[in-house]
Amino acid sequence: MLTAKIRVAKVLLEANRLGLSLPIAKIPAMIISASSYSNTAPLVWSFLYGSKRGEVELIMDNAPARSAELLSTGAVDAALVPVIVYQSIAGLNIVPDVCVGAREKVRSVCLITNGSDIENAKSVTLDVSSRTSVALTKILFREFFESEPVWIEEKPEPEAMLEKADAALIIGDPALAASVSGKFKVFDLVEVWKKLTGFGFVFAMWMTKRDSLPIRFDEARDEGLSRVEEIIGNYGDEISLSHDAFERYLTEEIVYSTDESMLAGLDLYFELAERHGLTEGKAELRFCELT
Repeated sequence: MLTAKIRVAKVLLEANRLGLSLPIAKIPAMIISASSYSNTAPLVWSFLYGSKRGEVELIMDNAPARSAELLSTGAVDAALVPVIVYQSIAGLNIVPDVCVGAREKVRSVCLITNGSDIENAKSVTLDVSSRTSVALTKILFREFFESEPVWIEEKPEPEAMLEKADAALIIGDPALAASVSGKFKVFDLVEVWKKLTGFGFVFAMWMTKRDSLPIRFDEARDEGLSRVEEIIGNYGDEISLSHDAFERYLTEEIVYSTDESMLAGLDLYFELAERHGLTEGKAELRFCELT
């Protein structure tokens, strides 16, 4: 938890030993973590490049599960994590009204097949880097399709995944590429969820073990959403979408604020996760205060 402070303190002590006079730099008071997926960019842009740069130390990692691990061990003060984590780490509070979610479709979380309907799948390969999406997939099959496929964990390589199973769960930027490749039959998991439940879906939220945080994640979100053109430029050729499609994805398909439908969907998701043995219980939602 004191990583940034310890690092700066060591520099100052060494400078003092050598008789040097250094200005005291602003030390980030808190450490936060988030994945480096493109859909998290509007939530972290301000901390990396904008008005909140230097306010926190931001750890970026490719996998959302890594941020959950850092939060669980106390290595960070807050983390943008898959919502399923809320049911497995004791004592968490949620940062209100900031999320990665979708009301109608998400595009970056999908099941793919070589042409068959997902309801008929007898085996599913899973990209396990997001526990929320894995749990959602299992809920869809168990609760709504009334089936239990063979589950196989695999690296997120669509062609290889479909060589081993009837369907494959892929998330993040690989899913964006698959959605426009024309190689697969694609089932957007939010579209499927919305059709079956009538609710939107929340994939990730900032969470903390603290009751309050001196970090305005809502302001950071708003600043990031005002810089979408710069975010698109930063990703360049990394995303397999046209400029217009990527802009639609970040500003229309992905939603960064919760509404009643999404919170109701989150509550139902937690209820079904408990019912189908994916969590040990159902903790009620608790929110922290932003100061």
